[in-house]
Amino acid sequence: MPDKYDAIGRGYTGPRQPDPRIAGTIAAALGDAQRIVNIGAGSGAYEPAGRDLMAVEPSAEMIRQRPPTAYPAVQASAEDLPFADNSYDAGMAVLTVHHWSDQARGLRELRRVTRGPVVLVTFDPAHSGNWLDGYIPGLRQLDAGQMPPMDFYARWLGAVAITPLLIPHDCLDGFLYSYWRRPECYLDPHLRDAISSFHALGGCEQELALLARDLASGDWDAQFGALRSCVELDVGYRLVVASGPG
Repeated sequence: MPDKYDAIGRGYTGPRQPDPRIAGTIAAALGDAQRIVNIGAGSGAYEPAGRDLMAVEPSAEMIRQRPPTAYPAVQASAEDLPFADNSYDAGMAVLTVHHWSDQARGLRELRRVTRGPVVLVTFDPAHSGNWLDGYIPGLRQLDAGQMPPMDFYARWLGAVAITPLLIPHDCLDGFLYSYWRRPECYLDPHLRDAISSFHALGGCEQELALLARDLASGDWDAQFGALRSCVELDVGYRLVVASGPG
């Protein structure tokens, strides 16, 4: 069965460039692990250089977009990893767990093939206060339906450390809440097209028309303009790090 990113992933890599600050945080969390598996690897963003890494990606379209210099990739799902137990020093999965059909099974598989740390970037569905949710209420419902709660990870990975992943105001990676200081970006259909939530909610044209009106009138800045002076912000993204099983 084709993966949904075979359709929505076309042109994905333009607005979705890895941000070096986020990349540095992920690389630091992986420590000195050399043999790494990256689940839901997409086009290769956030894969640390100088390691022995295997990418796992279910979408042929996303694999096609991996540059020639990228690490090798196998087309497979998180729920059925084609590797032996303890094959890798560490595992990573960046903004992908919510797309898995069986999240518990995917995490068990990731733990099975990894003898060292597991590093995840995800979103906390209990986080509230993002101004975009006020314009598009369906986002909170969507997050609650597809994002695991934070206590979910320890059930399948063992003890975890969970910390906020602060998002810089000029983040290069155009994921959903990365434009928290640049509201005009949500009016750009090219940028929205690289965000899976807009595909899931059907585009949100009516809701975005209200945002456009408030930006034009100055109402958005009257309510949220203080954000334009912030350098980074907690908008709900979390770094989840599980130590090795031993």
